[in-house]
Amino acid sequence: MPVTERARELALTAAQAAADKKAQDIVLIDVADQLYITDAFVIASAANERQVGSIVDAIEEALMGLPEKAKPARREGERQGRWVLLDYIDVVIHIQHAEEREFYALDKLWKDCPTIEFVDRDLAEAEASSGVA
Repeated sequence: MPVTERARELALTAAQAAADKKAQDIVLIDVADQLYITDAFVIASAANERQVGSIVDAIEEALMGLPEKAKPARREGERQGRWVLLDYIDVVIHIQHAEEREFYALDKLWKDCPTIEFVDRDLAEAEASSGVA
């Protein structure tokens, strides 16, 4: 069974909030067929611990701003700021320092799962205004 619409909404909103804070390598993975406990992962990288925290704050704010507010059921790793996990039940969000992202390679671990398409709205608008398709 593919990712639910609610999980898709949460994942895309979180991804855009991360992109707005200049997160890198944002990937959305549909793990609904592989895991019972969640439908999707959002994985993003940050250059330093401070940026990890900034991205996490932006994601939480964006998800609380949805018409059907979302608050994380669990939050881990914030103290170290190298890998913060936000568990929204339907979606688990991993914001990792670039070094942790490379070392743990979650993308490779879940490479057999389908991805959810995400296009940063700022990039899409920039391409549209420049006439690039």
